[in-house]
Amino acid sequence: MDTIDITHTNNTLIVKEGCIDNARFECVSLQNAYFNDITLAGAKIINANLSDLEIEGAQLGGAYIHNIGMPPEGHPFYDPNAKQRPLKFEHCDLEGSEISDCNLTNVELNNCTITGMKINGIPVEELLQNYEKAKNQ
Repeated sequence: MDTIDITHTNNTLIVKEGCIDNARFECVSLQNAYFNDITLAGAKIINANLSDLEIEGAQLGGAYIHNIGMPPEGHPFYDPNAKQRPLKFEHCDLEGSEISDCNLTNVELNNCTITGMKINGIPVEELLQNYEKAKNQ
C-alpha cells in the first residue's frame, strides 16, 4: 500500500471506489464533505466541530459517543456564555442503549416506544401510571 502525503493544500480531493483504510486527517477542514456508501467502522473523531452534521441510514451498533457539548471550563475554547444547540434524533432504534451522566434538561420524547425504559432504575411506565393516579386524585 502506497502512502500519499498531502500537506498545506487547498485542493478538492475526490476518491471513488478506493480504499484509504488507516488514513489520518489532522488539523484539516472537511466542511461540506460528502460521504456516501462508506465504511467508518472503528473510526475515531476527536476534538471536532460537527455542528450541523447529518447522519442518515447509518449502522451505529457499538458506537461510543461521549464528552459531547460545549468545551468545559479549563478548555482553551471554553466560553461561559456559549450554549449547546439542541440535537435531534429521529426514527432511531436505541433499544438497549444507555444514556449516563447527561444533561437532559428540556428533552422531549414524542411518539416513542418506552417499553422497559427506566430512569435511575425506575420503569418510566410506572412513573407515568403514578403521575396519572396522582393527577386524578
